[in-house]
Amino acid sequence: MKNILFLVMLLTATVTSAQVDTSALSISGFVETYYTFDMNQPDNHTRPAFLYNYNRHNEVNLNLGYVKAAYAENAVRANLALMAGTYANANLAAEPGVLQNIYEANAGIRVSRTKNLWLDAGIFSSHIGFESAHSPSCWTLTRSILAENSPYYESGVKLSYTSDNQKLFVSGLILNGWQRIQRIDGNNTPAGGYQLTIKPSDKITFNSSLFVGNNFPDNVSRIRVFHNFYAILLLHKNIGVIAGFDYGAQQIARSSSDYHTWYSPIFLLKLTPVEKLSLVGRAEYYNDKDGVIITTGTPNGFQTYSYSVNIDYAIAPKALWRLEGRVFESKDQIFTLDDEPDRQNYFVTSSIAISF
Repeated sequence: MKNILFLVMLLTATVTSAQVDTSALSISGFVETYYTFDMNQPDNHTRPAFLYNYNRHNEVNLNLGYVKAAYAENAVRANLALMAGTYANANLAAEPGVLQNIYEANAGIRVSRTKNLWLDAGIFSSHIGFESAHSPSCWTLTRSILAENSPYYESGVKLSYTSDNQKLFVSGLILNGWQRIQRIDGNNTPAGGYQLTIKPSDKITFNSSLFVGNNFPDNVSRIRVFHNFYAILLLHKNIGVIAGFDYGAQQIARSSSDYHTWYSPIFLLKLTPVEKLSLVGRAEYYNDKDGVIITTGTPNGFQTYSYSVNIDYAIAPKALWRLEGRVFESKDQIFTLDDEPDRQNYFVTSSIAISF
């Protein structure tokens, strides 16, 4: 709590003391509270370790809350957002001190007078995937397994270009690592990647994102290559589809030509029968039999199907109530029920999210 108070005071002091055009400055915020009931009823109230959102069982809690200051004028822009919640506790546990409370902190300059070409540096949202920690931006209440186990955030430098007609976005990145603000001790290897988004029309989006880097100290370096692809298709004003596929490979050992691999396909169907109400069904599969990303210690590793159905209702223009039922079914007994290993996990989550 002391860290959060210090950061809020720092943000307030920076905003009030800087000589800025207040018309170019905006302050916003977000709060999402939730309740999850896990049918396996863990005694420590902690959900499976591969989940970083809504991961507390049978308690009302804050998943994510943040306050954000954004500045944009002519050829400069900057963002600073400070957060709290169980998401921050779980997903940024590897970061030191106050860095665990940074949701976003970056500054950018426009490097072309005639084109939308920007150079940004700092901490920003990941260039991978169609989901983020900001729930209203996602079709489902809980995040997919592939989103939970690929970067939500990254730090480094990004050069990005958006075409005048908004149909093409491309960026190249140099990063501190795979979901890292502070580098791993002993790691001096730059990581990087790209993002390419094509929108032939308002109803069709194709995205390709790549990460390449080493997530270990240099003396035991293992190169990781990861590609994310997804397509968003709005088939009708009331029907939408998302289809995605992630594939990753990582060296078994330094200088090895052999790789462990993992992959994950996903499919979502969204129906909006009336203006304020939407229904989403999701089916996905995550195969990490070698335990590169999710370690289980079982013979077949993490090979898990997941299915969910959620209902969303817009209480007000900036207030959203959500309810979701979800099941995991794994090849091995990686879950626990009544202190015994089990292959399945059922749970229900509800949340209220308000933006301001």
